[in-house]
Amino acid sequence: MRNFRELNVWKDGRVLVKEVYTLTKLLPDSEQFGLIPQIQRSVISIPANIAEGCSKNSQKDFVRLLQISLGSAYELESHLILCKDLEFLTPEKAEPAIQNIQKLQRGIASLIKYIRSNH
Repeated sequence: MRNFRELNVWKDGRVLVKEVYTLTKLLPDSEQFGLIPQIQRSVISIPANIAEGCSKNSQKDFVRLLQISLGSAYELESHLILCKDLEFLTPEKAEPAIQNIQKLQRGIASLIKYIRSNH
């Protein structure tokens, strides 16, 4: 069993949750039942699936949950791009978070590649 608290991708995901929750406070009230919960669910899913994957005995199961986490990161990036398109968030507010998401995507993809090549 792995310790998720030691993984940089989990730590970065945790920081991203705080950043994105702050951004969702800027969204209009009309999105209370639309984009806001979708964005929050996708960002929470990233570190949650990494942590769950660490509990799995097989590398295959761990990689599968990392892939789910990666998918959530891409979903989250898409949501924030749409928020910019809809002018719910200014580029100045959205871009730093999008850059952090892309960095996390690269980190998760690298971890998946590392696990696959070493096991």
